[in-house]
Amino acid sequence: FHIYISNRPGGVRPGSLGQAVPGYDCRVVNEHGDELADGEVGRLHVRGESAALCYWQEHEATKQTFAGDLVMTGDLFRRDDDGYFFYEGRADDLLKVGGRWVAPHKVEGCLLEHDAVAMVAVVGWHDDEGLLKPKAFVVPAPGHAPDEALAGELQTWVKQRLAPHAYPRWVEFMDDLPRNDRGKLNRKALSARQQASDEHGN
Repeated sequence: FHIYISNRPGGVRPGSLGQAVPGYDCRVVNEHGDELADGEVGRLHVRGESAALCYWQEHEATKQTFAGDLVMTGDLFRRDDDGYFFYEGRADDLLKVGGRWVAPHKVEGCLLEHDAVAMVAVVGWHDDEGLLKPKAFVVPAPGHAPDEALAGELQTWVKQRLAPHAYPRWVEFMDDLPRNDRGKLNRKALSARQQASDEHGN
């Protein structure tokens, strides 16, 4: 993001990525491309001279992202009254729970503040009624037993620090988290566990 949004000496706001770099037009928009008011969360659109032309051999992704010098990112941001931009996660990772949005990375960040959590990933999981809710996959820190008591403690931890609808309805403990060939967290592999579980009748 530092190419078009950056902090500057004497102009740093904690928690933000900074303000738009001169020469770039950065806007937070809704699903229709309309600019949102400051403080609202939406997709980041960037216009500037250094925009890429396309994704190599990915026609559909190119159509969804590039329009001339406009880049329609899949990143969610909010902007404050002074023009500072705050990252809110990826649009394709966001969960809609009870009509309200939940950013998995915020739930993960909250859980990582707990001493018993070494690593964590939060994904969408369907309950018995087919409604999407957050589920946390947790690698416990050494010395902490992966039991129901800890699961309940972690759920309460999130409830007390984030919006009530954001807490993970399920906590599953793992020895490690799946990663792709680039070493990044593989959320799709975690989400696929539900389909595998359903197929086995669990």
